[in-house]
Amino acid sequence: MFAPFSLNLKGCLHVYNRPQVMGIVNVTPDSFYSGSRTMDETEIGLRIESMIEDGVDFIDIGAYSSRPGAGDISPQEEMNRLRKGMAVLRGIAPEIPVSVDTFRADVAKAAIEEMGADIINDISGGALDSNMFDMVARLKTPYILMHMRGTPATMQQFTAYADVVADVVSDLSVKLRQLRLAGVADVIVDPGFGFSKNLEQNFKLMNDLSAFSVLDCPVLVGISRKSMITKSLNIEPSDALAPTVALDAIALTKGASFIRVHDVREAAQTVTLFSLLNS
Repeated sequence: MFAPFSLNLKGCLHVYNRPQVMGIVNVTPDSFYSGSRTMDETEIGLRIESMIEDGVDFIDIGAYSSRPGAGDISPQEEMNRLRKGMAVLRGIAPEIPVSVDTFRADVAKAAIEEMGADIINDISGGALDSNMFDMVARLKTPYILMHMRGTPATMQQFTAYADVVADVVSDLSVKLRQLRLAGVADVIVDPGFGFSKNLEQNFKLMNDLSAFSVLDCPVLVGISRKSMITKSLNIEPSDALAPTVALDAIALTKGASFIRVHDVREAAQTVTLFSLLNS
């Protein structure tokens, strides 16, 4: 099911012939999985070095927690956290492609132009900052278009769908057209597991993940240690590695181009085995 894809990163075309592992670095004190929180330079450096050793392909760094109930922070605080994290990251790994997880256009601009990031990963799909699409077009950077309704604080109030798969594909299609009209060339789509979806809807999206191929974009799946796993199995995020690997493997068989994970070694092993099965 894997379809090779390409991305233009800072004017250089990169072609990918296997699924990519995107490792999560959270420069936050309150992300939902405590094992991903890295607030000082030493912790950030150790996490990045571990990811590189374990075979990471991309790194996704975020400074604003999007878990339900997380506190709001100012754009300046978000940028301060990102600058610290990106300085460590680029000092250790100058060549690894980096996406910055932000919904703010000004933060996106600083991340690309000043901090050395390559991709913008927007959980809101442009809904929380009307300047985001035009900004990404100006920056000529790839954009991860995620599906969400409302805000992280309110998103679970907006889980009414006629058909969750058809509705999410349709919503992303509308946003994708807007991005194309704005001049954004490289778009990665993310169904937004756990964002304005209930448990049943999350599994429906996973089961029908191949439906997103109609958008003709690489598909990113981010289910690592999320509540669709922990609530279904009545476990804590710290116990959710094995079921995360299981669902990531299923996502790969249904066409995922990226798996966004906390645990890079296990994800890289999963991709290797998947690639051998499809060689």
